[in-house]
Amino acid sequence: MFPISRRGFVRAAGAAAGFAALPAWAQGHSLHSSKGGAPIRVGFDAVSGAVIDLAVGHGPRMVQGRKGHGIAVNGSVPGPLIRLKEGQNVRLNVTNHLAEDTSIHWHGLLVPFHMDGVPGISFPGIAPGQTFSYEFPVRQSGTYWYHSHSGLQEQQGHYGPLIIDPAGAEPAEYDRDYILLLSEFTPLHPHKIMDRLRKGEGYFNYQQTAWADDYPLSAEDRRMWAEMRMPATDIADVTGSTYTYLANGRGPKEGLEYLFTPGERIRLRVINGSAMTFFNLRIPGLPMTVIASDGQNVAPVEVDEFQIGTAETYDVIIQPRADAYSIVAESMDRSGMALATLTSRPGARAPIPPLRPPPLLDMGDMGMNHGDGGHGGHSMEGMKMRDTLLLPPDVKVGPGIDMVSMAPVDKLGDPGLGLRDVEHRVLNYRMLSALEPNTDTREPSRLIELHLTGNMERYMWSFDGEMYSAVHDKPIRFAWNERVRVKLVNNTMMAHPIHLHGMFFTLVNGETPAQQPRKSVVIVQPGASAQFDLTADAPGDWAFHCHLLYHMHGGMMQTVTVMGPEQGE
Repeated sequence: MFPISRRGFVRAAGAAAGFAALPAWAQGHSLHSSKGGAPIRVGFDAVSGAVIDLAVGHGPRMVQGRKGHGIAVNGSVPGPLIRLKEGQNVRLNVTNHLAEDTSIHWHGLLVPFHMDGVPGISFPGIAPGQTFSYEFPVRQSGTYWYHSHSGLQEQQGHYGPLIIDPAGAEPAEYDRDYILLLSEFTPLHPHKIMDRLRKGEGYFNYQQTAWADDYPLSAEDRRMWAEMRMPATDIADVTGSTYTYLANGRGPKEGLEYLFTPGERIRLRVINGSAMTFFNLRIPGLPMTVIASDGQNVAPVEVDEFQIGTAETYDVIIQPRADAYSIVAESMDRSGMALATLTSRPGARAPIPPLRPPPLLDMGDMGMNHGDGGHGGHSMEGMKMRDTLLLPPDVKVGPGIDMVSMAPVDKLGDPGLGLRDVEHRVLNYRMLSALEPNTDTREPSRLIELHLTGNMERYMWSFDGEMYSAVHDKPIRFAWNERVRVKLVNNTMMAHPIHLHGMFFTLVNGETPAQQPRKSVVIVQPGASAQFDLTADAPGDWAFHCHLLYHMHGGMMQTVTVMGPEQGE
């Protein structure tokens, strides 16, 4: 077992009650008030080697004429590309130049738990003026990223790409290798955003003010939505009303270009490093062949568009032949887009399609599922309000739950909101298959069912009705090398990208156990369920949470504890 105990860190902080029991990063107030610092650069350099030095600092940002204050790694947003090699050992020295604690989590990397970078769970954080050295062997290859797990620093620019080259041959041939890191910029301080969401979760949803007039709904539809006290356009909590959507730190008017020679094969590594945004990505006129998801190789599948949830990564191969193409990443609620250009010569441009009409939630998204696919059907009998909830006995009923889906179904074949009725080919999880067979194909020995719960009006989010508390944490416990099936049931009316630290799981998507795709993030659609299989082979304490930043900070987080080999014997 590792010598560092999470329990020691947590108990040393004291046993405050209620909301104050949350760690500082989850309390929704700023610890950082200084407004100085050098201007933050746009874009990223590359660093590599056995020893890498990273500095976390702050300064002013400028995006398309909008000013804000940011947090940067090595002076840029995104932070530098960290390029490693499978099989090497690495030491990453992270120095904190902020006036508050910070951290770096290596998203999707298989590391010892005390190198995972989650304050209050795996280490105490990095204090102002201090340096923490992350040291670990590199056990994998693929496309990953890193970000802060402290405060709401991720929203302010504390993130960057991380690529690991394989020890052997790449599974696909390509001539160029490009990174597209999607994110957002807002001049608002993230704690102000959190405060406004708590006062009214629809604050940033400008579409809801006129939705009843602008969309063709029947009188019965309008009555049902009114009873649920929400509009059918409530797709995203934070929208283009404050966000500018970014491609490698640049706004859609700032001209990010990827050069190519017609006929070349290009590997485009797409990373969703946003705080709150699902993107629907397409390149009009150019198909994409998906070859990896969350850093793990998949059997190639050709599509024209895919939805990428917060914290997911997809690698695609493209072969452009025209002069230029627009890479369009629409926010799921269609309130804006990130934009880049594939171009055979500097300055060449392709037409930019207009934003498509915003999608509408339907009764299937409320868990009222009738017929194949789980969409359509109109009956309030399927959705119960909090005072009449029928919940499993392990779900804590209280003010943190306002609705529950009564008929959730597996929707791994759902391409995502806004993409269900498009005419071209769209990716869904059922189309993914592991390229290399999984090594553990045992039948799971038990099933764990977890409900994703929330109260939209109070902006409270939770697992099984209980908001996360570092002091009163009740870990999900796995025995060493145990094979478990986890069923996630989304009782809320929003999609949640759920991330497990420290281990990959395999989606139960209809493939044989050997070919189930390996992932570290799974989108659970509204009113739906999703299942994955897990081998608990990483000793220690690990974060398990919704990767929508304000949902995690609103309580949708849990600890997973894997007992070491000695305890599991």
